[in-house]
Amino acid sequence: MSTLVRTEPLSGPPPLLVPGDPYSVVVLLRGYAEPEGVDGAMRADGSVTLIVPQARGSSSGHREAGPEHRSAKTALAEAARGPILVDTGGPWTREALLDALAGQDVAPRDVTLVVGTHGHSDHIGNLGLFPDAALLVSHDFCLPGGLYLPHGLGEGRPLQLGPGLEVWATPGHAGQRDVSVVVAGTALGTVVMAGDVFEHDGDEDSWQALSEDPVAQERSRRTILGMADLVVPGHGPPFRVMRETSPTRGEGEPPGAAGGSLQ
Repeated sequence: MSTLVRTEPLSGPPPLLVPGDPYSVVVLLRGYAEPEGVDGAMRADGSVTLIVPQARGSSSGHREAGPEHRSAKTALAEAARGPILVDTGGPWTREALLDALAGQDVAPRDVTLVVGTHGHSDHIGNLGLFPDAALLVSHDFCLPGGLYLPHGLGEGRPLQLGPGLEVWATPGHAGQRDVSVVVAGTALGTVVMAGDVFEHDGDEDSWQALSEDPVAQERSRRTILGMADLVVPGHGPPFRVMRETSPTRGEGEPPGAAGGSLQ
């Protein structure tokens, strides 16, 4: 048996609100990557997504008493009680990001956790807007003030931040330390903010050229397609993932990527 996968982009401009319980997802800014001029020049910026707990905790609760005595598990769970930002875009998109947050009635000081899916400038270029937030950038987790805590994240060993909210190791695009954020229980099912594991819907012929480890990234892509109902890619509109089982794979059918099959 194999699972046939097809994908379909969602239309409409951001913000895209996906309500959920206990977390809602808001795609604030849609990433893009557009050729410009000659010699392979590209103008690009990464997608930015906000995760909002239905019951929002204190924006300063994770900073109050003795963070040096807390485990990463406890600190992450406390940070996830407030709004969580997944990627920040590049520094050139600072004002657009602030406006998008304000549109959701969120100020930078309200954000309690920022997750950077990987360390490229178009994804973490605005970390400086959030000095009071805990940061999980790739596999590095630190509390405000620069206290770094070990946590044990690895392939097949996700970090659980809350009910249905996890960070997965999804290596490949930028090496071995990319991460994706998974939110279950939304109105559209499980949403995965995948960074550049997926550049955009229909990127099967292009993602390898941008990958530091295509073998690992292919594995990460299969993992995401196996769990996601909606993917927020790094540089394009979110896309739905639809699956159907088939007893056999037809001869010549592409073996696994968006629009292929999972076995």
